[in-house]
Amino acid sequence: MSGIWSWFGGGSQKRKDTPKNVILDLRTQLDMLQKREQHLMRQIEEQEQIARKNVNTNKAAAKAALRRKKIHEHNLEQTLNHIATIEQQMNAIETANINQETFLAMQRASEAMKSIHGKLTPEKVEVTMDILQEHNRFNEEISQAMSSIAIGPQVDEGELEEELEALQQQDLEEKMLKTGTVPAQKLPEVANGELKGKAPAVEEDDEEAELRKLQAEMAI
Repeated sequence: MSGIWSWFGGGSQKRKDTPKNVILDLRTQLDMLQKREQHLMRQIEEQEQIARKNVNTNKAAAKAALRRKKIHEHNLEQTLNHIATIEQQMNAIETANINQETFLAMQRASEAMKSIHGKLTPEKVEVTMDILQEHNRFNEEISQAMSSIAIGPQVDEGELEEELEALQQQDLEEKMLKTGTVPAQKLPEVANGELKGKAPAVEEDDEEAELRKLQAEMAI
């Protein structure tokens, strides 16, 4: 019973009364009371057997056994009350401890949110976003300006156009040689000019041939 009296103030406490330590003490006390419960139940059963054995042969011994049985039953009743009280206290402390830990966790979460937000306001966020967008636009303008800077020797656009036309003409002539056809609508003006220049030469050759034919006939 020393454990009970020490718990209820009969002894000095050497450990700090934290919820964890208190629960450990209660569990130790509960284990002791449960062992006492088992012992008293054995004593009650033993005294009852003695009373039954002597009920007809030795009434004085039977009465003494019953008297001891009553004392054990009274002690058992008190022990069961102590067990119920300690179990109730354990449940109450465990629940209170859970509530306290939950509250402290929520309080820490609140402090963390407060620390994260600090002096943050929707207006400040909007201003910051506007500044970021302005910086992004500025970076875009810088990129465009840098990409427009010509690096290396400058090339005459007129020369490029002439070279491009020459390549187109070369490509067209290669296609004409492969297909054997000359699409008139696709010939450039220069090509048409060259063809027109060759037509009088063909006509002159025909006239020479006809003139020589006449001279031969006259000679006959």
